[in-house]
Amino acid sequence: MKTGLVITAHPGDFVWRAGGAIALHAKKGFRMKIVCMSFGERGESQFAWKEKGATLESVKAGRKDEAERAAKLLGAEIEFFDCGDYPLKLTEAHFDRMVDIYRELNPSFVLTHALEDPYNFDHPNAAHFAQETRVVAQAMGHKPGAQYKYSAPPVFLFEPHQPEMCNFKPNLILKIDEVWKEKYEAFQVLAAQKHLWGYYERVALNRGIQGSRNTGVPMTYGEAYQRLFPTVEEVLA
Repeated sequence: MKTGLVITAHPGDFVWRAGGAIALHAKKGFRMKIVCMSFGERGESQFAWKEKGATLESVKAGRKDEAERAAKLLGAEIEFFDCGDYPLKLTEAHFDRMVDIYRELNPSFVLTHALEDPYNFDHPNAAHFAQETRVVAQAMGHKPGAQYKYSAPPVFLFEPHQPEMCNFKPNLILKIDEVWKEKYEAFQVLAAQKHLWGYYERVALNRGIQGSRNTGVPMTYGEAYQRLFPTVEEVLA
């Protein structure tokens, strides 16, 4: 079975930015795994903190439930690292677990954050972590004797909230029309971030228009990605 890996700082990130890719590949028979670094309990839970009697633990529990339900809707499994957020606090144990996941899953591709984000340092930190563990997973000297079959996968960076501020230059638009319903239903699971539902619907519509204009392929909804490493091709077309 082919596999895909998504490494995200917070629960909302995998829904807004990569929900279409997750659902689309799950529909095509891929095993999709999400590694969620935190529950987004501090910086991504505005509505949850407005509830009377909210505590850090109650907000974390609520966001965990939302993330699990959203992942299930998209057809993915999810693993939480519970690193805290704002800021993420990654440990050696987290690093080792991520290397093990790469080796166990041997993904066909990995989706993660843009390399820059002046508004949210958790995002580039998660991207750096995803890249470093991807490389270390290749090293035979890391946990010598471990049994695994692994080739470092291509990396696709998903769209940040304000791409023009993050040096994000998309070179791939994924058509997600056939799974838009699932992606939007996953939006609605994220009750702690209702203010973003309409915003990310507009993003998907804009990318759909751009995808159609650039390729002539009819599409309504799209997701933008920036490929981190070059492809290898025998012909250009």
